[in-house]
Amino acid sequence: MKVVVDCRYTRIGFHDGISRYGARVVEALASLHDVTMLISDERQLEMLPDLPWQKVSGPTSAREPFIARQINRLKPDVVWSPMQTIGSAGRKYGLVLTLHDLIYYENRTPPRDLPQIIRLLWRLYHLSWWPQRWLLNRADEITTVSATSQRLIEKHRLTRRRITVVTNAADELAPPVERVEPGEAAAQTGAPRELVYMGSFMPYKGVDVLVRSLHHLPGYRLTLLSRVSDAERARLTALAPTPESVVFANGASDAEYAAALDRATAFVHASRAEGFGIPLVESMSRGTPVVVSDIPIFREVGSDAALYFAPGSAEQLASAVRTLEDPAEWTARSAASRERAAHYRWADAAEALLEVLERVHAARVARRR
Repeated sequence: MKVVVDCRYTRIGFHDGISRYGARVVEALASLHDVTMLISDERQLEMLPDLPWQKVSGPTSAREPFIARQINRLKPDVVWSPMQTIGSAGRKYGLVLTLHDLIYYENRTPPRDLPQIIRLLWRLYHLSWWPQRWLLNRADEITTVSATSQRLIEKHRLTRRRITVVTNAADELAPPVERVEPGEAAAQTGAPRELVYMGSFMPYKGVDVLVRSLHHLPGYRLTLLSRVSDAERARLTALAPTPESVVFANGASDAEYAAALDRATAFVHASRAEGFGIPLVESMSRGTPVVVSDIPIFREVGSDAALYFAPGSAEQLASAVRTLEDPAEWTARSAASRERAAHYRWADAAEALLEVLERVHAARVARRR
């Protein structure tokens, strides 16, 4: 079985969510089966494992609807793409597509780094379900990253194809450390207790709720790690009880991110919708408890290890954070968090994906016979 993986969504110089997902799954898959990667720019190779590759046109090219003509030359048995938008006209191979989530049907603001014409098409695409159905039904099978997304795909009847969860996971930020209840250090030094957030500042992420919760948490400081515009920084600072209660890192390396989590009483997230929740896994893997909005995907990822609050409620968020001031509660949540994070491994994702690829290949061979 010749397997080709579409790695053309790999970012240059840094990973976003889909870029990291594709790169890590293909790396783990290669330990189980020979793989050939598709790229559209040789600079992508810096972010990918050292595997055989072929260069084809890019996913935003006018040639994309007919990309199968280029892929057919490689004579693959089955192709997996971590996005559902790969062209398929004239394909002669099995095709497995991934739909990560349905966030943008409720929150139609597209990612800001896309070209203007793509942003317009993005908005139009999410006005109706039928384009998604058309894309997914071109494939032999569909994968998604969580049981929550699988249920939503089934609820909206987006495909007639079989759906399998090939779960997301998180990279290790830095070597794990032995954690102690951070309130002890704060009490000794007089420093504020730390809360940490990693994620974008798009409206549905609920960063306003995180900042407003500080009015109910005297003695706490919130560190926002992601890059932020000057206008958003000014707006959020105005919502805080004091300017000093919110720290804007405006970007952090993996080492800085890990150090912030290791100092924190909790990682906090107030999103109204997510496809997975990698920052939760990253935080829990370091023994940092998570306090998150009570939405289905966070329940799936955090399970009994996390603490939850009603979406939009700064008061409930603050109340959940204060339960962690009990050293015994914090220690128990920290241990439970590490245990929960261990459920998400790239190796498991690769095994699940390989089963799908083998099933698709076997079905196509049987039909030819």
